[in-house]
Amino acid sequence: MNLEKIKIWSATDGSQGMISQVMGLSKQISYNITEIKTDLIFPWNKIQPGFLPTYKWIFKNNFPINNEPNILISCGRKSVYFSLYCKKKFKKLLNIHIQNPKISSKYFSYVISPNHDNLTGNNILNSVGALHHLNKNDGPSNPNLLTCIVGGNNQHYHFNDKEANELSDKLIEIKKNKTDIELNIITSRRTSDLVKKILIKKLKNIATIWTGEGKNPYKESIQSSSFFIITSDSTSMISEAAISGKPIYIYHLAFKRKSKRIEKFHKEFSELGITKDIININHLSNWTYNSLNESERIARIIKKRIIEANI
Repeated sequence: MNLEKIKIWSATDGSQGMISQVMGLSKQISYNITEIKTDLIFPWNKIQPGFLPTYKWIFKNNFPINNEPNILISCGRKSVYFSLYCKKKFKKLLNIHIQNPKISSKYFSYVISPNHDNLTGNNILNSVGALHHLNKNDGPSNPNLLTCIVGGNNQHYHFNDKEANELSDKLIEIKKNKTDIELNIITSRRTSDLVKKILIKKLKNIATIWTGEGKNPYKESIQSSSFFIITSDSTSMISEAAISGKPIYIYHLAFKRKSKRIEKFHKEFSELGITKDIININHLSNWTYNSLNESERIARIIKKRIIEANI
């Protein structure tokens, strides 16, 4: 397979988190990429892969015509079905799935799974945290810029008024102790209106707050900030910020129910010197670590294996 001529299909359900992971890996291999948003009919759209057979007619999405891929990179439950079908249709296809597919890895050429998923096997490549599409900024960052990235309530964590007030008070305390700090707050799609209202009420006079209107400053903030505070609910946001090599403080939300996976993720990032707990910190400290770029590292392994196998 000529690496310069590789055709890639990237398949997701259209969510930004999955697109970031798939495009992050795809662009490290080739720029000849066709993005596909997978969509399934009922009941395939509700049922975990492995129980129902896979046919072309279960997909609502179109298949690119006259554009047979060399590699298909997928992420998410719905795209597992798409990968399985394409693997049967295109006999020479290298199909790569990101995250635990919840079915045997034998159906894929490679499965890319984070260490905290505890998935191992001959064709499984483990990553530190999540893959993503962001690149490190090699230019100077703003030495006083602190970006706080705010997630939201999910199946594992509480994020309500108590947490919003505590986080706001911590940011106010940091600003008092370092008056020249520039506070930049970015909420996500999962941040509730209640949390947004509390952040605005308590921090509007000392911070720039983005709550979803206008251009999203997320990418630029990752590249230009010198400090981060990120809520513990999103492994992807923490993984993306780690491309910076800059200090990441974690605001740990209260568990609704303990997750060994998420606890392992936070333990791994803490032991690697990437993150620290913010709650008992009054003064920001500066530390460095190797910029975490798992998309580049995993792609390098895959390209090496393609060349060695002369696929």
